[in-house]
Amino acid sequence: MSLKQELHQLSNKLSAAKRKLDAAHGRGDQPMIDRFNEEVKALNKRIDSIKTTQNRRLDQEGKKTTSLPFKRVLTKAEQADLGKLKKSVRGLVVVHPMTALGRQLGLEQMTGFAPKKF
Repeated sequence: MSLKQELHQLSNKLSAAKRKLDAAHGRGDQPMIDRFNEEVKALNKRIDSIKTTQNRRLDQEGKKTTSLPFKRVLTKAEQADLGKLKKSVRGLVVVHPMTALGRQLGLEQMTGFAPKKF
């Protein structure tokens, strides 16, 4: 299971546990309140761990991409025929500004990173 799927699944479990905790508060059922408080704490801890892992992977990918010696903004014509461009430039990495990597790098336009000038 990917980190994204696991994060989504844990978020669903967390919201269900919070609903059950609210219901237990309404009933005044102290053993159930204690149980769900522990469950919420455990789920929050696991979610934080997964988010940390995602951020670490994104940082590694960003460092790997920015370490490529050449980068430039792609023209509209190049963006229109990206397949042709990728075939002609070996090792090209295209980063869109709306992706997580693009936001992390602070890109404003679609940018290509490559080991050689293109």
